[in-house]
Amino acid sequence: MPPTPALSGRPAVIFATVGPPSALRIRGEAPNIPVMKHHQYILTGASRGMGLGLAEQLLQAGNRLLCISRNANPDLAATAQKAGVPLTQWTHDLADGVGASERLKAWLQTLNPGELASISLINNAGTIPPILPLGQSHPADLAQALRVGLEAPMALCAAFLGATASWTLPRKVLNISSGLGRYPMASQAGYCAAKAGMDHFTRCMALDEALQTHGAKVCSLAPGVIDTDMQVQMRGAAGEAFPDQSKFLQLKAQGQLSSPAQAAAQVLGYLARPDFGDKPVADVRD
Repeated sequence: MPPTPALSGRPAVIFATVGPPSALRIRGEAPNIPVMKHHQYILTGASRGMGLGLAEQLLQAGNRLLCISRNANPDLAATAQKAGVPLTQWTHDLADGVGASERLKAWLQTLNPGELASISLINNAGTIPPILPLGQSHPADLAQALRVGLEAPMALCAAFLGATASWTLPRKVLNISSGLGRYPMASQAGYCAAKAGMDHFTRCMALDEALQTHGAKVCSLAPGVIDTDMQVQMRGAAGEAFPDQSKFLQLKAQGQLSSPAQAAAQVLGYLARPDFGDKPVADVRD
């Protein structure tokens, strides 16, 4: 099937559609056919690790997915086309959180909430600066970690909540946090600060949304210990600069790390829980 054309000034999104032709509807051409509502997901950091696992598992019938990452993933695009799920991938460095949030706000304003069953923002992207004591860290590395891990999620949340404030459908924000946002660790000041900030602004956001008639459900969720590039970075750190290195070596040796796919399944299971948002800061093992 050829790509679906852009409608009403919207950019075209390439996807495959499964099912009989009678199931298709292009706005304005068949007004008597009811709209098939879908679940819209917006996911950052989807090109690798748990983010890729989340994206792959969200490519299910009835969903649509927008991914925001530094790089597009061609394998993910192929999976989406095979599954017949609309996928859009934006290549955007989230060190530019302002630009990403402005782009997201403009995009959200093109959507018709009447066509949506729900909409969810998942802030997964993050970065770990070089593992060093704060006194040996380069300010530019710390700034990068805070821009990607704290500033961008906060800006994207602001854009998401602002653009959808009048919508009455279910809205959710899932911020992917870390145990290191709740427990300090030597040589991890930048990463710990970003995740602690994420937890606390989510608490504030939950208070804001609780005052709204149709406020969003929000949660900053620790996903457990996952075998990702971050774990590789920690295991490979210089022992003299990272006194907790042995703990991470033991986690790997003892098989205590979840795979990205396992962690993604747990996170999405938590997102789907009826009590999602009751606790603004939580752990996937709760």
